[in-house]
Amino acid sequence: MILPGQIFGVLGDGPLGRMVAQAAETLGYRVRVFPSGAGASPDNLAALRAFAGECAVVTCESEDVPAESLRALAEAARLHPSPDVLRLGQSRQRQKHWLRQNQFSQAACAEALDGDVAAAVARVGRPCVVKTADFSSDGGGQMRIADGAELEQAAAVFRGRRCLVERWIDFAAELSVMIARSEAGETRMFPVTENIHARGVLDFSIVPARVSAAATAEAQHLARELAEKLGAVGLLAVEFFLTDRGELLVNEFAPRPHPSGCWSLDSGETSQFEQHVRAVCGLPLGPAGVREPTVTVHLPGEAWRGAGDPDWSAILREPRAKLHLYGGREPQPGRKRGHFTVRASDAGLALEAARGLKAALFRRNFS
Repeated sequence: MILPGQIFGVLGDGPLGRMVAQAAETLGYRVRVFPSGAGASPDNLAALRAFAGECAVVTCESEDVPAESLRALAEAARLHPSPDVLRLGQSRQRQKHWLRQNQFSQAACAEALDGDVAAAVARVGRPCVVKTADFSSDGGGQMRIADGAELEQAAAVFRGRRCLVERWIDFAAELSVMIARSEAGETRMFPVTENIHARGVLDFSIVPARVSAAATAEAQHLARELAEKLGAVGLLAVEFFLTDRGELLVNEFAPRPHPSGCWSLDSGETSQFEQHVRAVCGLPLGPAGVREPTVTVHLPGEAWRGAGDPDWSAILREPRAKLHLYGGREPQPGRKRGHFTVRASDAGLALEAARGLKAALFRRNFS
């Protein structure tokens, strides 16, 4: 157990890393942050080792860390999640192999590692979706293929790139489950979240998910089984498709706090960020319930299109809404720059209110 007062290291100073660091400081840890974008040059590896040598434990904001950097961190400090888990988190291809080996249901898939999309589509059938074999942040690197024209376009876009082709799933809902697991094997499950995407980017997250009790229980069971087989330490986000037939298919997983869990900052008994700190430090895990149905609206860079910042007054006037802005880099399309949450007595009412606030917020800047 790594107790408060010791040094807690965070690799990455983006929004998720900052929120993990804030949670650690609140618990009483002394926090050290190594900035994002550290490469694997000899100078950076020496700096990473020096940074890790000061820390009782180190965690990563993102799984997108070079292998050499992960080895340097693991040699100098306790690193959670482990390099093996983080390496799985970097690649759709490796995840799919691991899921198949461990007998988790997923969409039918064919590899096109030489960029020959047409051959992979012929094996999978249409409609389907082509994705990069390695992850691209915020849902990028994907294209749906339903007809010959779209196949021709995708073949041109992905020519020469490592990619996968998945059978298109007619889903009733996209779900995610956040589970915390400590090195001792203690787990705590957050409520199942329902996610709505727009143009491949996460738009709304609804908790609790508007699905049956049976689907909720099965999603949580599969997430726990996956975390235990993986040996994950810290937060693990597991994404599912719930098909029209009621079957749950694992889409992908991320070994870190996740945007779909940001509702927990305002409505969770314990936030996902505090729970992550507790898990990687070996502290007792906190309760993980939701105090009130909540919807998160994710704010992409497009929200800043036009003259100046959006008018935040619509959210700030609403007593049941809470605004979180991340600051930092210049706004970029598809990159999240903040979120707001809306609470209500019912998930449907919360979603209705969230849609109204989003429309009011972006009327001038966003469509």
